[in-house]
Amino acid sequence: MNIQPTPYDHPDAVALDAEVQAEYAVRYDDEGDVTPLDAGMFSPPRGLYLLAYDPEGRPVATGGWRTQDKNDEGYEDGDAELKRMYVVPDARGLGLARRILAALEADARAAGRTRMVLETGTAQPEAVALYVSSGYASCAKFGHYRDYDNSLCYAKPLA
Repeated sequence: MNIQPTPYDHPDAVALDAEVQAEYAVRYDDEGDVTPLDAGMFSPPRGLYLLAYDPEGRPVATGGWRTQDKNDEGYEDGDAELKRMYVVPDARGLGLARRILAALEADARAAGRTRMVLETGTAQPEAVALYVSSGYASCAKFGHYRDYDNSLCYAKPLA
């Protein structure tokens, strides 16, 4: 698999984002994740967006991080927020999410971020298992979904 930095508004990223939004809509019986995002949030050095391609050149996984600092949504200075982790169904179980997660953590650490944070939900047990097994611990809720009962927030020090 080829994992490479890609703009968040690249057509392959947009297509996979549409797939993950459709999956969220089914899992949560709603319109998907409406967290405001734009391509500039993932531009180095304040973020990074990665796409994984299979040997045939098909995009099969995504993930990104964006800079966050202390604000009224519950973020803290030095935070890097993980966004849009997704692996297409037929590429799951190959370790792609773990590889993308490790690359994003390394990049955020190199950019001077001190903590990686993420929000997921109760309908994503696979995501929770990945994050917990990668050293993430439950933390105070933050972000767009901080007041939702099915929201779960996790953090991991990057130092």
